[in-house]
Amino acid sequence: MSTSGGTSLPIYLDNAASTPILDEVIREMLPYFKEYYGNPSSLHRFGRVTMRAIECARARVSSLIGCKLHEIIFTSGGTEANNLAIKGIAELVRKLNPKKNCIITSAIDHESVLEAFRDLEKKGFDVSYLPVTREAQIETAALKRAIIGDRTALVSIMFSNNEVGTIQPIRELATITHQKGGLFHTDAVQAVGKIPIDVKHLGVDLLSASSHKINGPKGVGALYKREGLKLAAIIHGGGQESTLRSGTENVHGIVGFGKACEIAAQRLVTSETEIRALRDYLIDRVLYEIPNSRLNCSTQKRIANIAHFTFFGVNGEDLIIKLDELGIAASTGSACSLRHRRPSHVLKAMGFSYAELTGSLRLSIGILNTKQEIDQAVSILSQAVEELRKISPFELGTDEQN
Repeated sequence: MSTSGGTSLPIYLDNAASTPILDEVIREMLPYFKEYYGNPSSLHRFGRVTMRAIECARARVSSLIGCKLHEIIFTSGGTEANNLAIKGIAELVRKLNPKKNCIITSAIDHESVLEAFRDLEKKGFDVSYLPVTREAQIETAALKRAIIGDRTALVSIMFSNNEVGTIQPIRELATITHQKGGLFHTDAVQAVGKIPIDVKHLGVDLLSASSHKINGPKGVGALYKREGLKLAAIIHGGGQESTLRSGTENVHGIVGFGKACEIAAQRLVTSETEIRALRDYLIDRVLYEIPNSRLNCSTQKRIANIAHFTFFGVNGEDLIIKLDELGIAASTGSACSLRHRRPSHVLKAMGFSYAELTGSLRLSIGILNTKQEIDQAVSILSQAVEELRKISPFELGTDEQN
């Protein structure tokens, strides 16, 4: 992070993976580590205090996305929220109507969605994976073709892609799904708190959010479930969170998440404008100063904080390691995919060649980054790319879009 009077290393540009917790959030959480330690399910005053804190946080989360308090279910994060939405709906709908065994997602959704779909596919569900354009855009016509009569139980499409940032036409996709009698879920982990979201306007039935993407603590998230919608629990026990998420609540985490949502709501328009300007400044400098580089996903329909590049003649993982040595934190894409050391399924679905896949780099900006940090980061990136190209076994090459 930067310090007053200048820039110091390291510089963190991996905010799409996780964000630093704001001081205001930490201050709000601290009393729930030591002073207010009661179990929210207890009837005594210690329990009542923590239950009130949870409900305050629920109000803050619901306010950010425009829903009612009881439509928010707290989870351990975006992955659990996605699994609860997808498995909770698919299994219940098929049980009520065995014909409804078709479920649809996209080829570029998050691994937590794709793995949930693969699991359901093993259990006999008919799964479709929608293709995307070169800009990682899902076309409404593709969804119309994929929906099979009235057999579709659920469509789950990511709101904003975590690797290249493309924003999908969620309202239109939800409308198409409903016209065919299906339910619609969106993984909005990369979008909540960064762009205005109103679940009622979007018409979605379910929406996933995560705390640590908006400067809150890790280990907590939420699922919006439309009022009146039935959902099967996937974790059973004491019946917390309206019986849909059993287990003693992560009180301090929920409190921090609520505070992060309150701050995000207050700063939403200003933060988006400032981050977009910083991202565009970053892109302009990179493309001007580093030869044989290309911005991936140049559509205007993308989240403000993500810039994804290809540097031809460089191995992306080598570049990440070199940047880390030089004090810059970045990534080639999803932290979840990197754990398994697999090529990006997002870039493959976009039709990238081997050279494009190999030289990819994602830089993601947060509300604490500064222009001075961007200036220093680009200079270091330029140096790293130049050094790696001198020893790289990969041909420099270009492509017709470069």
